[in-house]
Amino acid sequence: MQNITFNLSNVHQHGGAFFDYLALRKSFFVDTLNWQIPHNADVEMDQYDNPMARYCLVLDDEGRVMAGARAMSCAAQWGDHTYMLKDAMTGKLSTIPTDLLDTIIDGPEAWECTRLVISPEVKSMRARTECLDLIVGGLIDMATAEGATTLISLSNLWLLRALKRLGYGAQLLGEPYENDDDGHKYAVMAIAARHKEEADRQVA
Repeated sequence: MQNITFNLSNVHQHGGAFFDYLALRKSFFVDTLNWQIPHNADVEMDQYDNPMARYCLVLDDEGRVMAGARAMSCAAQWGDHTYMLKDAMTGKLSTIPTDLLDTIIDGPEAWECTRLVISPEVKSMRARTECLDLIVGGLIDMATAEGATTLISLSNLWLLRALKRLGYGAQLLGEPYENDDDGHKYAVMAIAARHKEEADRQVA
């Protein structure tokens, strides 16, 4: 497997991968988790899939999209929207609590990561771990290239454990809450935007 990274200005270089990622999101977040988010019969796509967004996808050896995630600077602004967590905390998103953090994270040094998804075709834990590692690596590459030092995410608590197992030193930034649509626990978490090898060298 390999990762690819892009934004809307160069998405055309990757054929139908972006559409396939949106279809994978629809299959998981809408069809499986029953999230009440914008979608049609084929794809899920919301207001944060705009020119401020960055994407990292994982492709298998045949070029099929196996996993992916979206990211955006915490300084982003597109029309009336900023990034998802900030919009939630300022009351623009009724499905996410407004009190997830004590203060709003603002500024280009942090990036928010959203819509992480891994295909059900990726069945083994080893392969799913490889997918996650490739996604995080690609997000770190994009974020650091634009000066970011931290990645944050409002995600299911399984991700916190998985990131720690991978060696990324993830930490919770707020208390978990239960999502009304799927009944799962979610919380804001963060990792330093540096590769594991760099973190190991700093510790050594």
